Amino acid sequence: MAAMRTVRQSWSSRPTLEGAGVRLRRAFGFDEVPRLDPFLLLDDFRGDNPRDYLAGFPWHPHRGIETITYMLDGQVEHGDSLGNSGVIHPGEVQWMTAGSGIIHQEMPKGNASGRMGGFQLWANLPARHKMMDPRYRDVTSSTIPVVETGGGATVRIIAGTVEGTSGPVTDVVIDPEYLDVSVPAGGRFRHRVPSEHTVLAYVIGGSGSFSPEADGQTRAGYLALYGNGDELEVTAGKAGARFLLVSGKPIGEPVAWYGPIVMNTEEELQVAFREYRYGTFIKTGARR
Repeated sequence: MAAMRTVRQSWSSRPTLEGAGVRLRRAFGFDEVPRLDPFLLLDDFRGDNPRDYLAGFPWHPHRGIETITYMLDGQVEHGDSLGNSGVIHPGEVQWMTAGSGIIHQEMPKGNASGRMGGFQLWANLPARHKMMDPRYRDVTSSTIPVVETGGGATVRIIAGTVEGTSGPVTDVVIDPEYLDVSVPAGGRFRHRVPSEHTVLAYVIGGSGSFSPEADGQTRAGYLALYGNGDELEVTAGKAGARFLLVSGKPIGEPVAWYGPIVMNTEEELQVAFREYRYGTFIKTGARR
Protein backbone atom coordinates (compact mmCIF):
# COMPACT_ATOMS: atom_id res chain seq x y z
CA MET A 1 0.00 0.00 0.00
CA ALA A 2 1.30 3.45 -0.90
CA ALA A 3 2.47 5.72 1.93
CA MET A 4 1.11 9.25 1.47
CA ARG A 5 3.64 12.06 1.78
CA THR A 6 2.78 15.04 3.97
CA VAL A 7 4.31 18.52 4.00
CA ARG A 8 7.23 18.59 6.42
CA GLN A 9 7.87 22.33 6.13
CA SER A 10 6.47 25.26 4.18
CA TRP A 11 7.87 28.77 3.79
CA SER A 12 7.57 31.86 1.62
CA SER A 13 10.02 32.83 -1.08
CA ARG A 14 11.90 36.01 -0.21
CA PRO A 15 12.89 39.11 -2.22
CA THR A 16 16.50 38.94 -3.38
CA LEU A 17 18.79 41.02 -5.57
CA GLU A 18 21.06 38.99 -7.89
CA GLY A 19 23.29 39.36 -10.93
CA ALA A 20 23.85 42.98 -11.96
CA GLY A 21 20.66 44.07 -10.20
CA VAL A 22 17.87 41.60 -10.98
CA ARG A 23 14.99 41.66 -8.50
CA LEU A 24 13.63 38.16 -7.91
CA ARG A 25 12.19 35.92 -5.24
CA ARG A 26 14.29 33.09 -3.83
CA ALA A 27 12.36 30.01 -2.77
CA PHE A 28 15.46 28.42 -1.24
CA GLY A 29 19.20 28.79 -1.37
CA PHE A 30 22.37 28.54 0.69
CA ASP A 31 20.61 28.66 4.08
CA GLU A 32 18.52 25.60 3.26
CA VAL A 33 21.45 23.26 2.47
CA PRO A 34 21.36 20.30 2.98
CA ARG A 35 17.60 20.05 3.70
CA LEU A 36 16.75 19.88 -0.01
CA ASP A 37 19.64 17.65 -1.19
CA PRO A 38 20.30 17.28 -4.16
CA PHE A 39 18.82 20.72 -4.89
CA LEU A 40 20.66 23.90 -3.97
CA LEU A 41 18.63 26.90 -5.12
CA LEU A 42 15.35 27.90 -6.74
CA ASP A 43 14.81 31.45 -8.02
CA ASP A 44 11.51 32.89 -9.24
CA PHE A 45 12.37 35.83 -11.51
CA ARG A 46 8.94 36.85 -12.80
CA GLY A 47 8.15 40.56 -13.23
CA ASP A 48 6.70 43.20 -15.53
CA ASN A 49 9.08 46.12 -14.91
CA PRO A 50 12.12 45.99 -17.24
CA ARG A 51 14.17 48.01 -14.75
CA ASP A 52 13.95 45.03 -12.40
CA TYR A 53 15.59 42.56 -14.78
CA LEU A 54 17.32 44.09 -17.84
CA ALA A 55 20.71 44.33 -16.09
CA GLY A 56 20.71 40.54 -16.20
CA PHE A 57 23.43 38.13 -15.18
CA PRO A 58 26.69 39.18 -16.90
CA TRP A 59 29.69 36.88 -17.31
CA HIS A 60 30.19 34.51 -14.37
CA PRO A 61 31.61 31.01 -13.83
CA HIS A 62 29.94 27.78 -12.71
CA ARG A 63 31.47 24.49 -11.64
CA GLY A 64 30.12 21.38 -9.95
CA ILE A 65 26.39 21.90 -10.58
CA GLU A 66 23.57 21.87 -13.10
CA THR A 67 21.42 24.95 -13.73
CA ILE A 68 17.90 24.46 -15.07
CA THR A 69 16.13 27.50 -16.56
CA TYR A 70 12.40 27.31 -17.37
CA MET A 71 10.79 30.30 -19.09
CA LEU A 72 7.14 31.34 -18.96
CA ASP A 73 7.27 34.89 -20.41
CA GLY A 74 9.81 36.90 -22.37
CA GLN A 75 13.13 35.26 -23.11
CA VAL A 76 16.70 34.85 -21.93
CA GLU A 77 19.61 35.36 -24.32
CA HIS A 78 22.65 33.38 -23.27
CA GLY A 79 26.23 32.94 -24.38
CA ASP A 80 29.45 31.45 -23.05
CA SER A 81 33.18 31.85 -23.34
CA LEU A 82 33.38 28.88 -25.71
CA GLY A 83 31.25 30.58 -28.37
CA ASN A 84 27.93 28.89 -27.64
CA SER A 85 24.88 31.16 -27.73
CA GLY A 86 21.12 30.98 -28.01
CA VAL A 87 17.75 32.13 -26.71
CA ILE A 88 15.39 30.44 -24.23
CA HIS A 89 11.79 31.24 -25.27
CA PRO A 90 8.52 30.89 -23.33
CA GLY A 91 7.72 27.28 -22.53
CA GLU A 92 11.32 26.19 -23.12
CA VAL A 93 13.96 24.78 -20.80
CA GLN A 94 17.73 24.94 -20.78
CA TRP A 95 19.34 22.20 -18.71
CA MET A 96 23.00 23.20 -18.39
CA THR A 97 25.55 20.91 -16.79
CA ALA A 98 28.45 23.12 -15.72
CA GLY A 99 30.56 20.14 -14.69
CA SER A 100 34.27 20.99 -14.75
CA GLY A 101 33.56 24.62 -15.54
CA ILE A 102 31.90 27.08 -17.86
CA ILE A 103 31.81 30.89 -17.99
CA HIS A 104 28.57 32.32 -19.34
CA GLN A 105 26.05 35.15 -19.23
CA GLU A 106 22.24 35.20 -19.15
CA MET A 107 20.43 38.35 -20.26
CA PRO A 108 16.62 38.47 -19.83
CA LYS A 109 14.32 40.34 -22.24
CA GLY A 110 10.64 41.13 -21.76
CA ASN A 111 7.77 40.38 -24.11
CA ALA A 112 5.81 43.08 -25.98
CA SER A 113 4.16 44.23 -22.75
CA GLY A 114 7.42 44.20 -20.81
CA ARG A 115 6.69 41.03 -18.89
CA MET A 116 9.48 38.53 -18.31
CA GLY A 117 9.52 35.53 -16.09
CA GLY A 118 10.68 32.06 -15.31
CA PHE A 119 12.56 29.97 -12.81
CA GLN A 120 16.11 28.77 -12.30
CA LEU A 121 16.82 25.64 -10.30
CA TRP A 122 20.30 24.53 -9.25
CA ALA A 123 20.96 20.81 -8.82
CA ASN A 124 24.14 19.50 -7.24
CA LEU A 125 26.48 16.99 -8.85
CA PRO A 126 28.11 14.16 -6.86
CA ALA A 127 31.89 14.24 -6.41
CA ARG A 128 32.53 11.68 -9.15
CA HIS A 129 30.68 13.87 -11.69
CA LYS A 130 31.68 17.38 -10.63
CA MET A 131 34.49 17.52 -13.19
CA MET A 132 32.52 15.96 -16.06
CA ASP A 133 32.48 17.69 -19.44
CA PRO A 134 30.01 20.61 -19.57
CA ARG A 135 26.93 20.18 -21.73
CA TYR A 136 23.68 21.91 -22.69
CA ARG A 137 20.25 20.43 -23.25
CA ASP A 138 17.99 22.92 -25.00
CA VAL A 139 14.42 21.66 -24.63
CA THR A 140 11.88 23.27 -26.96
CA SER A 141 8.25 23.67 -25.93
CA SER A 142 7.03 21.29 -28.63
CA THR A 143 9.08 18.42 -27.17
CA ILE A 144 7.57 18.76 -23.67
CA PRO A 145 4.53 16.45 -23.44
CA VAL A 146 1.32 17.57 -21.78
CA VAL A 147 -1.01 15.05 -20.12
CA GLU A 148 -4.43 15.30 -18.48
CA THR A 149 -4.88 13.27 -15.32
CA GLY A 150 -7.98 11.66 -13.91
CA GLY A 151 -8.33 14.38 -11.26
CA GLY A 152 -8.50 17.14 -13.86
CA ALA A 153 -4.86 18.26 -13.64
CA THR A 154 -2.84 19.32 -16.68
CA VAL A 155 0.84 18.42 -16.43
CA ARG A 156 3.80 19.56 -18.55
CA ILE A 157 6.46 16.87 -18.12
CA ILE A 158 10.00 18.24 -18.39
CA ALA A 159 11.58 15.29 -16.60
CA GLY A 160 9.98 12.22 -15.06
CA THR A 161 6.88 10.21 -15.91
CA VAL A 162 3.17 10.86 -15.43
CA GLU A 163 0.58 8.23 -16.35
CA GLY A 164 2.98 6.44 -18.66
CA THR A 165 4.25 9.55 -20.47
CA SER A 166 7.87 10.64 -19.94
CA GLY A 167 9.54 14.00 -20.36
CA PRO A 168 12.43 14.74 -22.76
CA VAL A 169 15.14 15.23 -20.10
CA THR A 170 16.70 11.88 -19.23
CA ASP A 171 20.11 10.49 -18.26
CA VAL A 172 20.66 12.90 -15.37
CA VAL A 173 22.70 11.76 -12.36
CA ILE A 174 20.10 12.64 -9.70
CA ASP A 175 17.23 10.96 -11.61
CA PRO A 176 15.10 14.12 -11.37
CA GLU A 177 11.44 14.80 -11.88
CA TYR A 178 10.37 18.29 -13.00
CA LEU A 179 6.67 18.89 -13.60
CA ASP A 180 4.60 22.02 -14.25
CA VAL A 181 1.20 21.11 -12.80
CA SER A 182 -2.08 23.05 -13.19
CA VAL A 183 -5.11 21.90 -11.20
CA PRO A 184 -8.56 23.51 -11.68
CA ALA A 185 -10.64 24.70 -8.73
CA GLY A 186 -11.56 21.70 -6.59
CA GLY A 187 -9.53 19.35 -8.77
CA ARG A 188 -6.98 16.83 -7.52
CA PHE A 189 -3.54 15.68 -8.58
CA ARG A 190 -2.32 12.37 -7.22
CA HIS A 191 1.16 11.17 -8.12
CA ARG A 192 3.63 8.42 -7.23
CA VAL A 193 7.20 9.47 -6.40
CA PRO A 194 10.28 7.40 -5.55
CA SER A 195 10.33 6.86 -1.79
CA GLU A 196 14.02 7.78 -1.51
CA HIS A 197 13.69 11.11 -3.37
CA THR A 198 13.60 14.62 -1.95
CA VAL A 199 10.28 16.10 -3.13
CA LEU A 200 9.20 19.75 -3.15
CA ALA A 201 6.42 21.84 -4.65
CA TYR A 202 6.71 25.55 -5.41
CA VAL A 203 3.34 27.24 -5.88
CA ILE A 204 3.34 29.72 -8.77
CA GLY A 205 -0.38 30.49 -8.89
CA GLY A 206 -3.51 30.00 -6.82
CA SER A 207 -3.49 27.84 -3.72
CA GLY A 208 -4.32 24.37 -2.52
CA SER A 209 -3.97 21.66 0.04
CA PHE A 210 -0.64 19.90 -0.46
CA SER A 211 -1.13 17.53 2.49
CA PRO A 212 -4.05 15.63 3.99
CA GLU A 213 -3.61 17.51 7.28
CA ALA A 214 -5.02 20.99 7.86
CA ASP A 215 -1.62 22.75 7.80
CA GLY A 216 -0.96 21.48 4.28
CA GLN A 217 -2.58 24.62 2.80
CA THR A 218 -0.07 26.43 0.57
CA ARG A 219 -0.45 29.48 -1.68
CA ALA A 220 1.43 31.25 -4.47
CA GLY A 221 5.00 32.18 -3.61
CA TYR A 222 5.35 29.41 -1.03
CA LEU A 223 7.42 26.25 -1.14
CA ALA A 224 6.29 22.96 0.39
CA LEU A 225 8.94 20.41 1.33
CA TYR A 226 7.56 16.88 1.64
CA GLY A 227 8.39 14.24 4.19
CA ASN A 228 8.78 10.53 3.53
CA GLY A 229 6.45 8.40 1.43
CA ASP A 230 5.87 7.28 -2.14
CA GLU A 231 2.71 9.15 -3.13
CA LEU A 232 1.33 12.67 -2.80
CA GLU A 233 -1.99 14.36 -3.40
CA VAL A 234 -2.79 18.03 -4.06
CA THR A 235 -6.31 19.48 -3.96
CA ALA A 236 -6.68 22.91 -5.56
CA GLY A 237 -8.42 25.84 -3.88
CA LYS A 238 -11.20 28.06 -5.25
CA ALA A 239 -8.90 29.76 -7.77
CA GLY A 240 -7.16 26.55 -8.82
CA ALA A 241 -3.48 25.91 -8.29
CA ARG A 242 -0.36 25.87 -10.44
CA PHE A 243 2.92 24.59 -9.08
CA LEU A 244 6.30 23.18 -9.98
CA LEU A 245 6.79 19.67 -8.60
CA VAL A 246 10.46 18.73 -8.36
CA SER A 247 12.10 15.60 -7.00
CA GLY A 248 15.56 14.06 -7.08
CA LYS A 249 17.75 11.44 -5.46
CA PRO A 250 19.81 12.86 -2.55
CA ILE A 251 23.58 12.80 -2.96
CA GLY A 252 24.52 12.74 0.74
CA GLU A 253 27.94 14.38 0.35
CA PRO A 254 29.56 17.44 1.97
CA VAL A 255 28.77 20.75 0.25
CA ALA A 256 31.36 23.53 -0.08
CA TRP A 257 29.62 26.45 -1.77
CA TYR A 258 30.67 29.97 -2.60
CA GLY A 259 28.79 32.04 -5.16
CA PRO A 260 28.36 30.18 -8.47
CA ILE A 261 30.68 27.29 -7.62
CA VAL A 262 29.74 24.25 -5.55
CA MET A 263 32.30 21.61 -4.62
CA ASN A 264 32.81 19.10 -1.79
CA THR A 265 35.67 20.75 0.12
CA GLU A 266 37.01 24.24 0.83
CA GLU A 267 40.27 23.24 -0.85
CA GLU A 268 38.42 22.41 -4.07
CA LEU A 269 36.70 25.80 -3.90
CA GLN A 270 40.05 27.56 -3.53
CA VAL A 271 41.43 25.66 -6.52
CA ALA A 272 38.41 26.63 -8.64
CA PHE A 273 38.66 30.35 -7.87
CA ARG A 274 42.44 30.33 -8.28
CA GLU A 275 42.01 28.75 -11.72
CA TYR A 276 39.38 31.35 -12.58
CA ARG A 277 41.75 34.18 -11.65
CA TYR A 278 44.64 32.72 -13.67
CA GLY A 279 42.66 31.73 -16.77
CA THR A 280 42.84 27.94 -16.39
CA PHE A 281 39.24 27.40 -15.23
CA ILE A 282 37.87 26.00 -18.51
CA LYS A 283 38.92 22.37 -18.99
CA THR A 284 37.02 21.35 -22.12
CA GLY A 285 34.56 22.61 -24.74
CA ALA A 286 30.87 22.51 -23.88
CA ARG A 287 28.70 20.16 -25.93
CA ARG A 288 25.09 20.68 -26.94
